[in-house]
Amino acid sequence: MPIYEQGAVRIYYEETGSGFPLLLIPGGGLNSTIPFVTEKGPFNAIEEFRHEYRCITMDLRNANGGQSSGPLEIDRPWDAHADDQLGLMDHLGIEKFLVVGFCIGGPFIWNLLRRAPGRIVAAVLAQPSGARPEMPDLIYNNNIDGWGPELCARRPNITMAMVDAFLNRMYRSNPDFVFTVTRDFVCGCQTPILILPDDVPAHPYAVAMESARLAPNAQVSLYPWKEPRDLIPLAVRHVRTFLRAHQTAR
Repeated sequence: MPIYEQGAVRIYYEETGSGFPLLLIPGGGLNSTIPFVTEKGPFNAIEEFRHEYRCITMDLRNANGGQSSGPLEIDRPWDAHADDQLGLMDHLGIEKFLVVGFCIGGPFIWNLLRRAPGRIVAAVLAQPSGARPEMPDLIYNNNIDGWGPELCARRPNITMAMVDAFLNRMYRSNPDFVFTVTRDFVCGCQTPILILPDDVPAHPYAVAMESARLAPNAQVSLYPWKEPRDLIPLAVRHVRTFLRAHQTAR
């Protein structure tokens, strides 16, 4: 069982395929685990890309149902996860890589671009999560109900008061846009970006499209792309073409 360890943090990860490194960030909010990119997501990203890329994916730290664990870093929730993602790539000896992220992977990718812009060759944000002004507590509530209680039951050293503080810092301290970076940052981000918009409560279409308009090297896939399901192969084709183009140009 491949485990990356850094201090008190243990990250379960999987590698499949060969070629240029591709980090796949599963969706599922704070319950983000590897099955999202193999069976629970819109398409099986491992199966789609393993023949062309060295696909790397991981269970999110402290995701229920996953095998990764670590401290609840209340003062730096987004950066704690970026530490795990970048630390895993360091552990594997990978300097530059492509990244595809679903759902919470959107804010994670923007934070990675802020933290390590020179390492990410190109990024795909599929159904990215973001702030919805008319529902400001939506994602906080989803996690306080759907993540916190089970985590506390598994980890007696973590209390719901700690979960509340963590989620407040993560989703309420900057309840705007993509949570992790500002619009000014996106305007100055030169990394090639492909966005596959969604429009469910936690994945606001308006935020996805605003990001695409602001980022100078952004593209947008077709919308809708998940329903009817026969549209999904078209979106995957766009992702594959985008990744190939920027891997070649790196």
